[in-house]
Amino acid sequence: MQVLLVRPKPHKETIGLQSVMVCEPLELMGLKAVLSANGHDAVIVDMILEKRPLSYYLKKHNPSLVAFTGYISHVNVIKEYARTTKKINKNITTAVGGVHSEVCPEDFFDANIDMVCSSPSDLYEFLGCDDKGPMFPDRNLPGRYRRKYYYLFHDNCALIKTSLGCPYNCAFCFCKEIAKYSARDIDDVVNELEGISQEEVYIVDDDFLFDRNRLIEFAEKLQSRNIKKRFLAYGRADFIANNEDIIGLLHKSGLRAVIVGIESASQEELDSFNKKLQIEDTVKATSILAKYGIECYGTVILGIDWGKADFDRLYRFLASLGLVFVNLQPLTPMPQTTYFDQCKDSLVIPYTEHEKWDMAHLVVKPGKLSIRQYYLQITKLYCKLTMNPKSIAYMVRKYGFFKTARLGLGSTHVSVQYLKKIVRG
Repeated sequence: MQVLLVRPKPHKETIGLQSVMVCEPLELMGLKAVLSANGHDAVIVDMILEKRPLSYYLKKHNPSLVAFTGYISHVNVIKEYARTTKKINKNITTAVGGVHSEVCPEDFFDANIDMVCSSPSDLYEFLGCDDKGPMFPDRNLPGRYRRKYYYLFHDNCALIKTSLGCPYNCAFCFCKEIAKYSARDIDDVVNELEGISQEEVYIVDDDFLFDRNRLIEFAEKLQSRNIKKRFLAYGRADFIANNEDIIGLLHKSGLRAVIVGIESASQEELDSFNKKLQIEDTVKATSILAKYGIECYGTVILGIDWGKADFDRLYRFLASLGLVFVNLQPLTPMPQTTYFDQCKDSLVIPYTEHEKWDMAHLVVKPGKLSIRQYYLQITKLYCKLTMNPKSIAYMVRKYGFFKTARLGLGSTHVSVQYLKKIVRG
């Protein structure tokens, strides 16, 4: 069967990280591997990178089935893609999968969507795929895609997933609703890494820095097989703070950057998030990463009831840590989390406007600031941390002018989106 696997382009209203990163469609690469092994002709279309509309690829490939994947912010885009598909050929079967369809399948119920998959096995069963055992993703992507995948300063970046789910239970997090935590065998992970041609590898586990023994085995296997990569991974501050020896070992094995959930400068807020983290852990963790020259990409949750003083306090805290790269996320009450029911009567953006539920829009009415003032504080904080002369000079020295300029253009695009929100209120 001819199958089109489609990653959607974000809606124009979405304030997304695609301005500073475009990563491989790993889920679709995994699907393609299984479908191809079962005799299906599967083609990946990445609409983030393509210039032509979806209709062009539907007519070009004439698929029997089109499968879309996406997150909460893609819900309405995918429904529009499904309408386009059915207008071209009503006999094409349309399917949607991905993490959001697994947890909130009802959001994709639509006359133009034939199948909402709760897991990839739903699609495999529909297509009559035999179980051929665990398979590595199909990394045979078109050259026009490969050279355009990057994460901040990590160019031509491949993705790998070594575990499923998250072992923690943070109150704000959607990840824990997807699957129970399970980790792949390290030999299997290293075998996959041997087949990845790129030097830059982004480990997209919800939390890679979790199990000491597993990480030691990972480092030892990389060394024994002489695998040399540059890794970016997620990790908790408390693990880093309490396992400096592991961080040093991983640095020797290629760890170059860690995405750390700093979340807050307030211990009270951390406790309310059920983060099980101490402020002191964050301070120590960022110090350890700096000691080994490992870049820290911090993520922070902005409180809905914050005033200007809270933003100022956060700036002082992040500046004291020496952070240059941060992702500021207004507290977003994701469905299936405890915050969703608590905040549903205070929404300023309806849940049906999924494209704005991107972890960057303010979706809940702020308690102390106006919406304009809140967005202004976000924009100012980004500028003070990342776009100040000292930070720019640091980036140019470490990563070069071109990559710094690219990040600057992406950051400017995000700032313009926020400025529009300030004007509109």
